[in-house]
Amino acid sequence: MTDVDLPQLRALLAVVDEGSFEGAALTLRITQSAVSQRIRALETAVGQVLVRRSRPAGVTDAGAVYLRLARQVLDLTDEARAAVATDATPGRTVLPIAVNSDSLGSWVLPALAPLADEVVLDLHREDQDHSAELLRTGTVVAAITTADRPVQGCSVHRLGVLRYRPMMAVAGAARHLPDGPTTAALEAAPLVVFDRKDDLQDRYLRRRGADPALPPRHHVPASADFVLAVRLGLGWGMLPEADATAGERDGTLVDLDPGRHEDVTLFWQQWTLPTRALERTGAAVRAAAARYLR
Repeated sequence: MTDVDLPQLRALLAVVDEGSFEGAALTLRITQSAVSQRIRALETAVGQVLVRRSRPAGVTDAGAVYLRLARQVLDLTDEARAAVATDATPGRTVLPIAVNSDSLGSWVLPALAPLADEVVLDLHREDQDHSAELLRTGTVVAAITTADRPVQGCSVHRLGVLRYRPMMAVAGAARHLPDGPTTAALEAAPLVVFDRKDDLQDRYLRRRGADPALPPRHHVPASADFVLAVRLGLGWGMLPEADATAGERDGTLVDLDPGRHEDVTLFWQQWTLPTRALERTGAAVRAAAARYLR
């Protein structure tokens, strides 16, 4: 096996991040043919196929190893270049980070905003129960996740608990659950879920002895729209405590089951990569979580 070089690693990273050879060519400002040549040269050097020629393009198991290497090497290289830059606008480090939707829509963006002059954020919206996989594949360098065991090559910090409560529009609760959250009522009442990975509502139903397969469900895959859907009466849903409390305060929402809730413990995992950008980002996220989460 021969040595790989930085242009090859940049091509691999661009193909995966952009999802195609065409997109990588635009990002790198080279021809698509040049991107293909670099990928082929890298695969020849490694002796294995690294890129899945699909739409979007992805990596093989071997490719995931080299994708991770690419991010690490290029992050360190870019930081070194920025440290010795003599012009007024040195390059910024690109940080791909996985964040769950509820955190992204509430406390994470205010935490990251002060870093906008130092880093370029590439935020991946991913369910907290699945975001650790993006760390394993090298897609992101940090993630908010429910995984408390560190992914190989990562450090882990407990952020706190995000509490969810079963909420419904007042009129909807009176119509669908007049006697409260009985098993029969819960199996018939419509509910709102974020997407097919969202199982918070199902967890609550199982705890109450109801079959999650029976209720009609609306899929609303955006945090603000999810809350709005519950407020408008499409169905009940597990809302973050801040949204649940706001709905109670303005009289639009009612807690279906006072005292019952689902707690999700969140962790911050980041690569053990000694870059200033990643360390400052992790510190900002942990500080904000200490103020917002339980």
